[in-house]
Amino acid sequence: MARPCCCRRVRINPRFNYFKPCGMPMRKLQEVNLTLDELEAIRLADLNGMYQEQAAQSMNISRPTFGRIIESAHKKIAEALVKGKVLRIETKPVNLSLKNIKKEKRYEDSICIR
Repeated sequence: MARPCCCRRVRINPRFNYFKPCGMPMRKLQEVNLTLDELEAIRLADLNGMYQEQAAQSMNISRPTFGRIIESAHKKIAEALVKGKVLRIETKPVNLSLKNIKKEKRYEDSICIR
């Protein structure tokens, strides 16, 4: 029996849900689903340049778990780019944490996903 999923801290709230190849109608394309925690892992490691240990601490997860999340995200993004698929960012119900995180002169909510 698998362990229950722990609460993961995510500080990103995407303003969009889809990326798709230009000039193709959505109905003709297959989707690849990127979860919110995978998007956060990409943001921390690739965009912000954090090491996996730092990024894992930021998300309140273990380093091996972060490694699995980022590997999954990289595969999904590569599949969407190489095979011309729609990349859909899954948004599911989240719990807002009680603390606001100050970052880049603005406050962002830290959310917890299960």
